[in-house]
Amino acid sequence: MIRRDFLRNTTLLGFGATVPAFLGRTARAARPADAPGSKDTVLVVVQLTGGNDGLNTVIPFADDAYPKLRPTIGIPKNEVKKLTDEVGFHPAMGELAKLYADDAAVCVVQGVGYPNPSQSHFRSMDVWHAASTAESLTEGWVGKALRAKPAAAFHLAGGTEAAPLALAGAPVRVPSVASLDDFKLKTAAASGADGAAQKGVITGVASPAESSGSLLDFVARTQLNTYASSEKLAAVGKNYEPKVPYPATGLGNKLKLAAQLVDAGIGARVFYVSLDGFDTHAGQGGAAGAHAGLLGQVSDAVAAFYRDLAGRGHKDRVCVMTFSEFGRRARENGSRGTDHGSGAPMLLVGGAVKAGVVGAHPSLTRLEDGNLAHAVDFRTVYAAVLDRWLGVSAKDVLGAEYKPAGVFAEKK
Repeated sequence: MIRRDFLRNTTLLGFGATVPAFLGRTARAARPADAPGSKDTVLVVVQLTGGNDGLNTVIPFADDAYPKLRPTIGIPKNEVKKLTDEVGFHPAMGELAKLYADDAAVCVVQGVGYPNPSQSHFRSMDVWHAASTAESLTEGWVGKALRAKPAAAFHLAGGTEAAPLALAGAPVRVPSVASLDDFKLKTAAASGADGAAQKGVITGVASPAESSGSLLDFVARTQLNTYASSEKLAAVGKNYEPKVPYPATGLGNKLKLAAQLVDAGIGARVFYVSLDGFDTHAGQGGAAGAHAGLLGQVSDAVAAFYRDLAGRGHKDRVCVMTFSEFGRRARENGSRGTDHGSGAPMLLVGGAVKAGVVGAHPSLTRLEDGNLAHAVDFRTVYAAVLDRWLGVSAKDVLGAEYKPAGVFAEKK
């Protein structure tokens, strides 16, 4: 039996003890905190599920056509958080506006999409996840990147949230984790004393007196590494004190968990989180309301995550990238909401991004069937993230040449 087959078919811990199977895989993939690669760049993907209204996210307040298209849900010019003389953030995005102005840590890419866009949630999301418009899509762009350069990765989920297609194709299944409790070693013991005894047996068996180089010795050492990783991550949860407070929201909790895992130094390179609710067909609201609440959650959570890790010396290691499967129509509908559209902005946040606004805002007078026309193919942003950030060949992952978008600052 070869080592790979043994690990595929055998649990790492016995004697009545259990630990999530992914922790063993993570222990094998991760590097020690002081080893080369443990401080590599980190990508955090934030998925805005439902089709975020990009026109009320990055607002062309200087364009006279904007209030005409949105008489009830438009944002008053004096409430926009100005980024340039032409565009600005929704007023609920005050924290990201501060990062933009004070820290030069926000890159806004305008008019992002793909040719002949689908306005089906499922199809369009699959296209973004797979970075392909092929009919059959079974692997994701992040999964392919992890296959090219294996590293620990996590889907930070809430409840029974399924792992996205974007992560499919990785060399091992990317685990869905809700909290650091998911990493704890659990035993079948009925009492604390029995639990301590079982853990003692585990570590004793996993620490052979002599190293023989055999398969059993390898399994024993891997088992011990898994146990040590479990203990280390449990300690992280107890001892972690954020440099800034996180908002008490689902997204805030997910990004706080990501920060803990980044700072733990286990070599994780990718984190994937999502926030649902952006399908705002009715009652969307303007400066206040449902959409404002969602944008506020994104702004507050991402800003707290950046400031927390910047305060821990990881400012230039971490990049947050937001996307949604499509934007919304330019003109508001009769229900004071917006229907499925196309071109919309992407945001990148981090110490190494090219701060500012990339590209021109889509025209509000030259619409395509009522939709904002995209000017930037989303795969050019992915190409920059792959080539410039993760160090993976974008052509190998995307299947074609895409000129990387200018979203990262030039290295000095």
